[in-house]
Amino acid sequence: MKTRALLAALALLFCSGARADFSFALLGDTPYGASEETSFTAMLREIDRENVAFVVHVGDFKDGWTSCGNAVFEQRLALFADSQHAFIYIPGDNEWTDCHRLLAGRYDPLERLAALRRYFFSGTVSLGRNPIALTRQSDDATAPVYPEHLRWQHDGIWFIALNMPGGDNNARLPEESAARTAAALAWLQQSFARAREQGARGVVVLMQASPFLRSGNPRRGYQSLLDALARETATFAGEVLLGHGDTHIYRVDQPLRDPRNGKTLANFTRAEVFGSPQVNWLRVNVIDAGARVRFVISPGR
Repeated sequence: MKTRALLAALALLFCSGARADFSFALLGDTPYGASEETSFTAMLREIDRENVAFVVHVGDFKDGWTSCGNAVFEQRLALFADSQHAFIYIPGDNEWTDCHRLLAGRYDPLERLAALRRYFFSGTVSLGRNPIALTRQSDDATAPVYPEHLRWQHDGIWFIALNMPGGDNNARLPEESAARTAAALAWLQQSFARAREQGARGVVVLMQASPFLRSGNPRRGYQSLLDALARETATFAGEVLLGHGDTHIYRVDQPLRDPRNGKTLANFTRAEVFGSPQVNWLRVNVIDAGARVRFVISPGR
């Protein structure tokens, strides 16, 4: 599968005469446990040698049944900060919404989210040895305080990160879920509006949750997000990529429908990362295809 995907990406580049404007690394749902920590560290060292603009981890940096304590957070922070490239992390459910579980330490999920913010979402730049500038929703004193809702730009492409954790979007705490989702939708709408104003060639939306069922229908907890994403995509002139994790199944497809007619939105692509027990990453090539850009995704290993 990896060989076929790589050959397809190379064929697009050489046969069309297109060039890769830049690439970035996308990964998540790992490391789970000590054995994967070793493999994950080795993978990061491999990515260090790759020509990528930055690395994005879409959440779940541990499994849902081990400690959510500060020691784990500190160890992952050190691991991510050692990346040679800029490193952007987005929260997953295993790091906060699932921390009420007995084996995870019976933590208060909201207290763990506050801890994640202290460790990973303070300051004005990303993690990594060569950090990049980030805009946070909380930078605006009038906006909701969600510093994990991020935005940055690279070569005409806008990147939007949302705290939308897997499972059911923290439905066991409905007030928290509703408030965070409303803030995420406001951030999504504002970011698309600014991307349009600046003539962005593409938008990449990043989060942890898989919002689709296998049938392609919305999962519980994500209907409003998919509705908003469909509206924004349908009225955006460029390409849109949704990158996420959650189910640990690598896939690239087009499951989003146009709210106006129910047809597949041709300018939308979804890429789901590998996950435990596979420790692997995705290379996302942003291809200059003349009047448009294309996102070409292939396994990193």
